[in-house]
Formats: sequence, structure tokens, C-alpha cells
Amino acid sequence: MVTKIALVGIGKIAVDQHVPAINASPDWELAATVSRHGTVEGVEAFTDMAEMLNAHPDIPVVSLALPPVPRFAYAVAALEAGRHVMLEKPPGASLSECHALEALARKKGLSLYATWHSREADKVAAAKAWLAEQKLKRLTVTWKEDVRRWHPGQDWVFEPGGLGVFDPGINALSIVTEILPDAIHLTGAVLKFPQNRQTPIAADLTFYHPHAADVSAVFDWRQEGHQTWTIEVETEQGLLKLTEGGAHATIDGISPPSPSETLSGEYPRLYANMARLVSARSIDMDLAPMRHVADAFTLGRRETVDAFDW
Repeated sequence: MVTKIALVGIGKIAVDQHVPAINASPDWELAATVSRHGTVEGVEAFTDMAEMLNAHPDIPVVSLALPPVPRFAYAVAALEAGRHVMLEKPPGASLSECHALEALARKKGLSLYATWHSREADKVAAAKAWLAEQKLKRLTVTWKEDVRRWHPGQDWVFEPGGLGVFDPGINALSIVTEILPDAIHLTGAVLKFPQNRQTPIAADLTFYHPHAADVSAVFDWRQEGHQTWTIEVETEQGLLKLTEGGAHATIDGISPPSPSETLSGEYPRLYANMARLVSARSIDMDLAPMRHVADAFTLGRRETVDAFDW
């Protein structure tokens, strides 16, 4: 059965990922959009969330792809109107917002999905299956990209709630928390803030592992040229390398077999997951990646670096 869905926030991520995934899905019909500036050709467009909800009681699901700071109010409005809600990562501007949304969804008997698109990268499931039987010695994350390429002129990423380099870094943390069989937590961080910005442009992280493995991460938003999204995992039985954000993997230089999938692509899998959650009226609000980011801001030592301008 095809279900109508409304997409809120028609920016770069919506146009590049959400709209194609919805349009290609057998589960969804994009029936309305809400955005101050963007529209999707052939889809009814609104600039006001309340107006869309009032005009379309026939749309049971709302997907929120707008930045994290305003997202809470939109999510509350949708849930209060009896709609299931899908949240782009990170699921909120704070952990407290996320817990409040989950409590409201449970009260209303509605589905709520905190999506982590990098967990749906092609080789993440294979990496998780292999690591389930391994003894970890070391895990190193290197996540370096060019903010000018991925967020051109988007000052909100450097404002409070925008997360700075943790906007991409949380993607790495979502993979790490998915593939490791043991829970980890942050023990220290160095956060590098441009002298003219409110959020960090780079970060170095260290973690506690229950079996004394060495777990660390380096995030940097100043990378030019080749972009680096790599997780290297050394175990007693071999070396796993996830590259290109989890799209590729090798174990001792050999690509592992992947589980048979009927879907390809991160966002198609997210929307398939949402369809299953709505059908079961279930909730998926795993906040482990976000806890690590919150801990980094709590424990991090601040360093000031050169100013950043577009």
C-alpha cells in the first residue's frame, strides 16, 4: 500500500537524497512539501507547517529534513496532529529535545524514527556481522571533508545547535556505534573553534572501551581535494577497513560478502525502515551517536584556530 508523506525543509539534502528516495519507493507518495524557499515540481507546496497539517489530514507521515535547531517545534506540531515523524540526522538540537519527542510519540501511539543514514551504507551490515565474533584491539576514525563543498554558505552549521564538524562526524559515530558489539563512551576531546565561529571546525576524540581497545577519532572540516571517510578496525583476527563512509570495505585486503539486499542506497533503506515502523507503530530513537557528541562538548578542551570564512 502506498502511503502519503509530507517532506519539510526543501534544501540540499532533501533535493539530493530525500526526494529521489521517496519517488523511487513503492511505499510512499510525496504529497506535500513545507519550505520557506524550496519546492518540488508537481508537488503541492506550503510555506507554513500548520497550514499543511490542516489542509491535509490525509497525510499520515511527515519527514523533517530541515536544520536541527527549528526541527523540534515542527516535530511536536506533527505529533500533536497525529502524524508519524521521520527525523533527519541529528534527530534534534539536544538530547532533551529527542527524549521529549519520544515521550510524546509514545503518548500518542505514533511512530518516530531517528535516522542515521550512514548506518545504511552498503558495507556497514557486513562489517557489523564480522566484528561480532572478533576481539577488538584498535579502532581509528578519520573523517575529513570540505565544509565549503557540502554546506556552501550555510552559516547555521557554525551557530549554536549546528554542531560544526560534528554534523559530518556524527555520521562516523553512527557507524561506530552500529558495528561495535561493545558500548564505548568518550573520555576526552580537543575541539578546535575558528576565532569567528560558535562551533568547532575540527575535533580529536578518545574513547573508553570495556576490553581496553584503543578507540579514537579525528574529524576535520578543512580538507581540500580528496575527501576522507575511513574507519579502520584492528582485531586479533584481521584488519577491517571501511572507506567512503561505509560504501566500501576490506578485511585483510579482501572485500567481505554483503548480505543480499533488495534495496541499494542509504536513503531508500531509511524510507523502507520508516514504512516498517509505521506499519507496526514502532519507534526507533537510538541516540548513541548524539550522546558522544554531547559528551565531547562537555569534556572537550577548547582550542582557537584561524577564522573561517566562505
